[in-house]
Amino acid sequence: MRIVIQRVSEAAVRVGDEITGAVGAGMLVLVGVEHGDTPDDARWLAAKTAGLRIFDDEAGVMNRSVVDTGGGVLAVSQFTLTASTRRGNRPSYIRAAGHELATELYELYMAEVARLIGRPVERGRFGADMSIAMTASGPVTIIIDSRLRE
Repeated sequence: MRIVIQRVSEAAVRVGDEITGAVGAGMLVLVGVEHGDTPDDARWLAAKTAGLRIFDDEAGVMNRSVVDTGGGVLAVSQFTLTASTRRGNRPSYIRAAGHELATELYELYMAEVARLIGRPVERGRFGADMSIAMTASGPVTIIIDSRLRE
């Protein structure tokens, strides 16, 4: 699994005219699931998300987590994170997990993040054509791949 975390002052995801999820200060997390990913990957990434210290403390140092700040988390499924551009200029999504596995691990990731932060995770709509509006804070953008474990 691969996630991109963006620290935001606000973010919202829309499907058509409906806002399906929105947060104030916190994180926008884009979530991609690949063939071979497991529930352990989802749980590991959830722990990383909840514990990642990317919010400023009183001294202006990034030393606080989303748990510490009480911020929100908006998680959006994004199969394009699995893209390979090794050959040519048209991305290949052959590594993207099928609908069943991707849905299962996306849902598990969100449930685990919610459990760890002690509040619900806002969400997009799996498989939908979504529009995301966000105001980056910092900007701070972190990419984490569960296979690299770094």
